Amino acid sequence: MRKQTQKGFTLVELVVVIVILGVLAAVALPRFVGLQGDARFAKGQAVLGTVKSASALARAAALVKGQTGATGSITMEGAAVGLVNGYPSATAGGIEVAANLAGIDGVTITHTVATKTTTVQIQGAGTPANCQISYVESAAADTPPTVSFNGSAANCG
Repeated sequence: MRKQTQKGFTLVELVVVIVILGVLAAVALPRFVGLQGDARFAKGQAVLGTVKSASALARAAALVKGQTGATGSITMEGAAVGLVNGYPSATAGGIEVAANLAGIDGVTITHTVATKTTTVQIQGAGTPANCQISYVESAAADTPPTVSFNGSAANCG
């Protein structure tokens, strides 16, 4: 009589594999969840850099064209950018156009006329107000706008 050979896995082997996969998932999952906050923070830093660069480029163009007065406008990438004191205004026609903020996915842009501020919040953060870029337009001639980012990997998570 021939001895039959078994094919397949035993129940013990299957249980061991399931336990190993469970342990790996328990260790790896928190790290992947933590990466979302890091990604939002990195996005915030990128938007901050974009806003600062757009403001500096608009200022340079304004200086070249002599548009450093209280109001004015320049053309960037074929679009008019409103200026205040030679820097982009904190309006939809100012810094939003200069930095092309409307073209960035996953952000919410608000303009507050009373405080002359444009706020860019990173969507998906637990508290979006804790992961935002603020642009306060220039208050006087030769005074640059205030640009800040209050986010961190923890705030943006």
